[in-house]
Amino acid sequence: MTFLDGIYLDALKEVGNIGAGTAATSLSKLLNRKVNMNVPEIKILSFNEVETVVGGAEKLVAGIYLEFVGDIQGTILYILDRDSADNLLRFLIPNYCVNSQSGFSTIESSALREVGNILASAYLGSLSTFTGLSVKPSVPALAYDMAGAILSVPLIEFGQIGEQAFFIETIFIDGLDRIKGNFFLIPNIDSYPIILKSLGVIK
Repeated sequence: MTFLDGIYLDALKEVGNIGAGTAATSLSKLLNRKVNMNVPEIKILSFNEVETVVGGAEKLVAGIYLEFVGDIQGTILYILDRDSADNLLRFLIPNYCVNSQSGFSTIESSALREVGNILASAYLGSLSTFTGLSVKPSVPALAYDMAGAILSVPLIEFGQIGEQAFFIETIFIDGLDRIKGNFFLIPNIDSYPIILKSLGVIK
C-alpha cells in the first residue's frame, strides 16, 4: 500500500505550501527585507530519483542535514548548488566574497545552517499545526561536497526506512535575484500513516 498517491499527496502538498509561506516570513525577519518564496513543484520521489534531481552524483553542492523526532520521526535534507548558496550568502553576509574553489568559512557555514533550520522549522511547524503532532528538529549539519557523497549517508538510512521522499522545490525571490533549492522531507515508513490519520485522510 502506498500512502503518497491522490488525496494523500494533495494533503501533504497543502502542508508544503503553508510551510513555504512561514519560511518566507522567517527569512524576511532574518534578512530584514521582504523575501518571497515560490514552491513550483511538490512531488514524491523514489529512492533512485533523489540523486538525479540534485544534478547528478558528481555535482558540487551544499547539503544541510537534520533529523526530526517526536510523534513522528525522519530526516530532512536541503541541497543548494554552489551558485544558489553564494547568492544566498550575499543576502546574509555583508561584503560576502565568492570563492568557488573552496568550501565555506565558519560564519558562512553557520549562516547556511541557520537557513536550513528556518526551512525545517517552517515545514515541521506547519505539519505540526495541521496534524496536532509534536515534531522537533535536531541541530542542522552542513557539508560541501559532490552530491553523491552528501547523499550517501542519509540515503543509506533512507533505503532502510522507506522507498520514497517528499520533495519540495523552493525558490526564494528578492527583487530580480532567485535562489533555487531542493528540500527533502523523509519521514520513516511508520510515520506516514500517523501523519495521514492526523490529517483525516485515512482512518
